[in-house]
Amino acid sequence: MSGAELAEWIAGWPVGAALRRSALLYLLVNAAHILAIGLLIGAIVPLDLRLLGLAGQAPVAALGPFLARAAAIGLAMTVVTGICLFSVRPSAYLANPAFMTKLALLAIGTLNALSLRRSEAWKASISSGVIALRLRLQALVSLAVWLGAVLAGRWIGFVG
Repeated sequence: MSGAELAEWIAGWPVGAALRRSALLYLLVNAAHILAIGLLIGAIVPLDLRLLGLAGQAPVAALGPFLARAAAIGLAMTVVTGICLFSVRPSAYLANPAFMTKLALLAIGTLNALSLRRSEAWKASISSGVIALRLRLQALVSLAVWLGAVLAGRWIGFVG
C-alpha cells in the first residue's frame, strides 16, 4: 500500500468522517488533544528539571514515578487524540514538514523516555537519590525534544 493509498484509507476512517461532519466533535477532540499535551508537558518538564538539579531537592523517589506515569498517560492520550485529528486530513498532514518534524520528535522523545525508565541509572536514582550524569543528559535531551515537539505542533498551521 502506497502512502497516498494509506492516507486515503485513513481519511475514510469513520472517526475522520465524523470529525469532518461535526464542528463540535472536532472541537472536543482538539481540546482533549491540547489537554493531553498539557498533561504530558506539565509532568515531563518538572521531572526533567528535577533530574537536572534545577527544581529543588524533592526526592526523586517521591516525584519520579508519579510524574513519569502522568507523562505516559499524557503521551497516550496525545497519540490517541492526535490520530483522530490526523484522520481528518491525512494527505495534507503527511505533506507538511512541521507535522513530519513533530512525528520525528515524538518518536525520539518516546524512545528517550523508555530508555531512561528502563535504565539502571533511573532505578538507582529512585532507590538512592543519586542522579547519574546519564540521567541528567537524558533529561536535557527530553526537555529539548518535547518542547521542540510542541513548537513543531504549533508550526503545522503556519506551513502549507
